[in-house]
Order: sequence, then structure tokens, then C-alpha cells
Amino acid sequence: MTFALGYGTNGFANHRLDDALALIADLGYTGVALTLDHHHLDPFAPDLARRVGEVAARLDRLGLRVVVETGARYLLDPGRKHHPTLVSDEQEVRVDFLLRAVEVAADLGADCVSFWSGIVPDGVADDEAWRRMRSGVAAVLEGADRHGVPLGLEPEPGMLVERLDQALRLRADLGSPARLGITLDVGHCVAVEPRDAAACIRQAGDLLVNVQLDDMRPGVHEHLEFGEGELDLAATLGALDEIGYTGLAAVELPRHSHAAPDVARRAMTALRAALPKPWLADAERAVRADPAAIRTLFPAAGRE
Repeated sequence: MTFALGYGTNGFANHRLDDALALIADLGYTGVALTLDHHHLDPFAPDLARRVGEVAARLDRLGLRVVVETGARYLLDPGRKHHPTLVSDEQEVRVDFLLRAVEVAADLGADCVSFWSGIVPDGVADDEAWRRMRSGVAAVLEGADRHGVPLGLEPEPGMLVERLDQALRLRADLGSPARLGITLDVGHCVAVEPRDAAACIRQAGDLLVNVQLDDMRPGVHEHLEFGEGELDLAATLGALDEIGYTGLAAVELPRHSHAAPDVARRAMTALRAALPKPWLADAERAVRADPAAIRTLFPAAGRE
């Protein structure tokens, strides 16, 4: 297996960040999708530099890779979810936040910063929304270039950039900047894409810098545990392996924090069962050669 399996901190919203990271690592994940939020590494905190240093050290001790996610619901406006966005009248607030996220990502040694476009406000024409989107992403790219941090644009159901082809179109409109890649939520592929997640992965190819894992049903934007929707998890993971994806593929279950440890454990069980067979064969050979290797391959093995 060429990629790392992770879990999103937005699925551990009721845990302290340090505790969430420890639990994620203990369950056998080797990466974390870290959503910057008021309770999890607040990018507006007065002691941000100190806290970023502490989190970086914690990630290193736990052996966790990290991507920075920017989908906090009420961080920028306590009264309006996800507001403002890159297509809002107050776009500059979102741009400032994303630039802060880029700086945090650089200091954490993160793989990338993941972001989305936003819902087009009432009364804003499509041409104006796309103009705002292009200008906003261009501004964030300047910061990303300065700090050497890749960006991952995520198509999000109901937003201006809803499908993969729209994300690729925006990238082309901006001149195909090397720093701008794609974040793909495989559940979104089930919900709104005309083809399945495996085909979307192949279409994104080497532009893929971040993957979010969850299940969904066609036409419904609801993050579900694996097996509750129509995602072919084995084919999806197989496609990631096929294209040689080397980034993080992290479980994205933001509405499951009330049972986070159990949900994350079930997700890891499903992922292991769906992993490409060659990876499992390699793991079995390693354990036969050295039974103690199971603790490295599956850190939570034997603890229940």
C-alpha cells in the first residue's frame, strides 16, 4: 500500500486534540486530517506559535502524518455555518483564514491545506461567483507558493465547485498551477458524480493531494460509516493503490463525534478488510517472519 490511512479530527470534536491524536494513533492510523477550529488548534489564538510547536511535536512522537483541513463550521462567523466563503461578499475573511492555515501547515510539515469553494449567495450570478473564486484562490496560492505548501481544492455538494470536472476547470482557468491539487471525498463521488469513486480517483490521477473516506448514498450529502451507503470501499482503495497515490486517505465522519472511539475502530476494521490483497499478503509474511511485527503493522492488535 502506497498511501497512509488517517482519521479526521472533526470526528473527535468532543475530545481534547492531544487525546484525539493519541486515540487515532492507538487504533492503527498513521495520519490525521486536522481541522483548524476554536477547540482544535485555533488559528486565531494569541499563543498559536507555541501551540503549533506542541502539536507538531505530538504528531512526530505518535508517528502521524497530517493534512490541514479548513471546514470548521462556525470559526469565522458564530451565527452562520461555513461563512464567509471564497464566493461571499466578505471573501477577504476566508482568504485571511486560508493564508493562516497555510502558515500552520508549513510549521506542522503538513502534506497540504484542503479547502472548498462555498455556496453561491442569493443574488450572485454564476459569472461573478466564478470570478470571486478565481481571485480568492489566486490570493491563497501566493501564500502557498511562499511557504511551499500544496493546496487541495475539494469539490463539495451544493457549492460552486461541486464536481471534480469543475475543480479541474478552475485549475485550468488559473493556468494549471503546480501548487494547486485536488482533495477528493469519495463519498461525494457517490452523492453527486456521474461516475464511481474509483473512476474519479483515476481521473484526478497525480493531481490528487488529499483523500477523504466515508460512505454515502446517491443524491444525499450525508457522511455515513462504511457499509451504510453505496461506496465500493475495496475498489476505491484499490484505485488509490493503482494510481500510486502516496498521500493521506483519512476517514471523514464529522457528525459522529458522540461515539468517536468506537466509530474510528469500526472504520479501521472495514479499511483493513478492504485493503488491496498484496498489502495484506506482505503484512502476513512480515508477521510470520517476526510475530512482534504485528505491533507495528496493527498497533491496536490484541488490546481488546
